[in-house]
This record gives sequence, structure tokens and C-alpha cells, in this order.
Amino acid sequence: MERKIIGLSEKIKINGKEVLAKVDTGAERNSIDIRLAAELNLGPVIGVKKYINAHGHTSRALVKGHLVIKGKRIHASFNLFDRKTMKYKVLIGKKTLKQSGFLIDARK
Repeated sequence: MERKIIGLSEKIKINGKEVLAKVDTGAERNSIDIRLAAELNLGPVIGVKKYINAHGHTSRALVKGHLVIKGKRIHASFNLFDRKTMKYKVLIGKKTLKQSGFLIDARK
């Protein structure tokens, strides 16, 4: 099976809406802006996960959604976070990238 190549940012679809996402090999899990998650009717909350980042410890709610990357449909969970000041409203982490079998080309 030939593996699909994706870049560091990709147009994806979440619950049918196209958005630009950051492919982040340094992040373990997916993240989505709280307002975008509400607009896409993601939910219900399926749990809460604790995270450690440069700013300390946080707890974030988790929701599930369907995303499509390069034509591949993936069932994934997203942590909810206020990403309004960030360029990308969606971040795709290693867990999703590994299970989907994508290769990442940093030149894209």
C-alpha cells in the first residue's frame, strides 16, 4: 500500500467543513479551537485529559469528530483549547498521523 504524503500544513475536512490545519509531529494529540468545535457541532465531551506545556499544567475537554486528510476518513478525538490567537485553529498530532500512515514532507 502506497503511503500518502502530507505537508506541515494541510487542508482537511472536519465534519464536512474545510479548514487549514497544522501537522505537528511534536504534539501527541489533536487540538481544535473551542469556537470552531462549537460551530462544527463536535461533541459531546467524552472525557478530560491533563496536559503539560510551556505554560504549566492544564486540563482540556475531549470531543470526537470525523476528519478527512488527503481523501482518507479518520475518526479522531480533539482536545478543546482557545486557539483564537493562533494561526491554525486545528492541530493534528502524532497519534492520528501514526494510525493513518501518512508520510510528512517538510517542504510542503
